[in-house]
This record gives sequence, C-alpha cells and structure tokens, in this order.
Amino acid sequence: MTDLHGWITQQVERVEAEVRARLIGHVVAFAPDGGGTPIAGSITDIDQTADGLQLTVDQYGTPTPGPTPFDPDAVLRRCEADRRILARHGTWPGSDYCDGCGPDLDTRISECPELLDLAHAHGITDEILASLDHPEPPPRPPHTPRPERIWPTTPMADVPPALRGPSWQADR
Repeated sequence: MTDLHGWITQQVERVEAEVRARLIGHVVAFAPDGGGTPIAGSITDIDQTADGLQLTVDQYGTPTPGPTPFDPDAVLRRCEADRRILARHGTWPGSDYCDGCGPDLDTRISECPELLDLAHAHGITDEILASLDHPEPPPRPPHTPRPERIWPTTPMADVPPALRGPSWQADR
C-alpha cells in the first residue's frame, strides 16, 4: 500500500496522462513567429522538456471561431503546482515525518495539512484515506538506568606518601 504522498502523486500522474491523451488530435490556434494571421493545427505529439511541454502540430489553414471546452494549459499548470507542493512536503529521510511542515518534525506525512488539502482536491474519500499507509515509528527501547559507579574504589590508605598533600587524612 502507499502513503498519502504516494496516493496524491498517482492522482497527479493520472490527470497528466488523461490531459496528454486528450491533447492528441486537439485543434489549436497560434500566431506565427513573424506575426500575422493565426494558424490552426492538430496536435500530433507531446514531449516534456526543461522549458515545459513541446507540442508537435500539423498546421493547416486559419482557425475557425468557437469556444474551446477543454483548457489543457490550466490543467497542466495545476498538475505542476501540485508537483511543487509534493516536492516541498516529502518524507524526512529515514522517518515518516513531513519535511515541509517545519523544523520540529512533529507532523507525520499522513497528517500533513497541506497534503490533506491537496488530496481533497483530487477527490480522496474517508475510505481511501483509511486504506492508506499510516507508518508508525519503531518503538523506543526501554530505558535502563546507568550504574552509580563503574570503576572500583581505591582505598585512601593505598596512596603513596609522595602523592599525599599537607592535610592528608588516611581515614577517608
């Protein structure tokens, strides 16, 4: 099973895949580099680059006016924003605490308020939330008290005369 962070990551990847699938064949209109009349075209390929999405478009004619019921840019911007939140609120290395909730490390990843809000935006239900992993830290070993003295006591009478001070008392 996965934790809250992993579940949200899966949802973001699913939404991105759906948007990319819907973009193929979608008609777009854009202005040519030199300006002039907008050109319409159909998207044939999508690549993710460091600069963002790179669309390959088969160009043809001028665009026909009409509303576009699907706005892929808004959905992809939302996915990018979600990924940034997920990157900031990851698991602290070697534990189940949220790295983005402050230096005190007192918020577990499954209780992070930002991730819970993000999960609700992706449609998490109480049943899904209950089925996710809620890692618990390993139990601490029981405390054993330290012994009073580890080294043996040396009788004071065994101290050589050269080490005895001016107010030496052998009965201590």
